[in-house]
Amino acid sequence: MTWLLSTLSGLVAGVLSGVFGIGGGVVLVPLLALLLGLGQHDAQGMTLAILLLPVGLAAVVEYHRAGRVRWRLVGPLVAGFLLGVWLGSLGATAVPERPLRLGFVAFLVALALRNWRAAGRSRRAAPEAEVAGPARLAWLHALWIGAAGGIASGLLGIGGAVLMIPLLVAVLGLQQHEAQGTSLAVMLPPVGLPGVLVYSGARGGLPWLVIGCVAGGFLVGGALGARVARRVAGPALVRGFAVFQFTVAAGLLWRAL
Repeated sequence: MTWLLSTLSGLVAGVLSGVFGIGGGVVLVPLLALLLGLGQHDAQGMTLAILLLPVGLAAVVEYHRAGRVRWRLVGPLVAGFLLGVWLGSLGATAVPERPLRLGFVAFLVALALRNWRAAGRSRRAAPEAEVAGPARLAWLHALWIGAAGGIASGLLGIGGAVLMIPLLVAVLGLQQHEAQGTSLAVMLPPVGLPGVLVYSGARGGLPWLVIGCVAGGFLVGGALGARVARRVAGPALVRGFAVFQFTVAAGLLWRAL
């Protein structure tokens, strides 16, 4: 039964990852906690391990075919992410279980509120719009944006894209779909490895069989979600995702209290 629930968790997370361009951790962490009964540290460590694999490859291919990946920004984003995820993971392992879970709940609620409000606003840039500012300045922005995503990833076990996407849009002027495709491309290399090593050392190892089942479901779901993202209008979908986040936040809060 565990392997079935693990695969289902990965499938749901993969679909949502492909649709919204997120790394999947913001969905995987609560699903692993609620469906498999894992503690917050275990769920976050497993999620980072799952995201070591190129589980978002199918989604990135779909975004690339649509011309929605800014490849010249991926390098500096990855470099910043590697440092950030190590620092964030060190911070997470030093925090007790209950405060860490409550912090994740607060993050989910804040993210859901942001998504709900953003659904009412339409941000459309010109199709040929370039990244704002000189190339060197864009690289510097990409470095700190990647570091911010890495810190959030290590601290909360998320993929980091939920933070990088709005920053890529607001700071560098990317279109929403470009920010989503670019952030997914950042997750293709094993950028979470420093965090996985920290979590694995602190928890005495990770359940790799369960991780494999979740990763398999995620790979299939990611491809399906990316195809949906290319065909479905955003606002109603984003509001639906916000409702999902509110729901899982309530479930995690109930468990924590």
